[in-house]
Amino acid sequence: MILTYDDILEARENEEIKIEPFEHDQIEAASYDLRIGPQGATTSGKKLVNLEEQGFIVLKPGDFGLLITLEELQLSPQHVARFGLRSKFARKGIIATTGPQIDPGFSGRLIVGVTNLTPKDVTFSYGDDFLTVEFHRLKRPTTHPYIGAYQNVSSLRPEDIENITESEGVAFSEMITMLGSLSSNVSQLSSDVEAFKIEISTFKWVMGMGFALLGILVAVMGLIS
Repeated sequence: MILTYDDILEARENEEIKIEPFEHDQIEAASYDLRIGPQGATTSGKKLVNLEEQGFIVLKPGDFGLLITLEELQLSPQHVARFGLRSKFARKGIIATTGPQIDPGFSGRLIVGVTNLTPKDVTFSYGDDFLTVEFHRLKRPTTHPYIGAYQNVSSLRPEDIENITESEGVAFSEMITMLGSLSSNVSQLSSDVEAFKIEISTFKWVMGMGFALLGILVAVMGLIS
């Protein structure tokens, strides 16, 4: 069963679902909107960014980044959740590469991977609406609640940063920049080749006219002699 507005409030009052910090304005008809938290990192930036101090982080074209939610969640063994990127980011060409399920018993902040598939920079601002979460009540509590690697994680860890900033390969964003530069060079080369073809054609025309005039001159001289 998907929890509605009133169900979410009731589950929170019964401490079956915890959301901190909690804001009533973030509840929708049958979901809750999570916001962008205080940390982020991108493949092009290659460092941890404190969004609470800086205010934002920029995801460049082709960039992959990690963001954490402002809210910390805690689900009872009888609740599961599913989340998705807010449509305002999806419409900008951003895709989320994490999720979409939050298992029963999970506790902590969500760490979400995002990729920019557009040719323009996309800015993520601290505290902005980021994800939409649906909560589901199970028929009975699970006997195997979540105990994975992301349990009780509230910040980006060193290994999370290293995975996206210290890879030896070329980042997708850098590949796009390289391809853009290559495309520009190819376009310039094509223009140069076309200009050279025109010059060759002009040279051939001039040479042809020259030979024609020379032939006429030889014929005239023959008639005179």
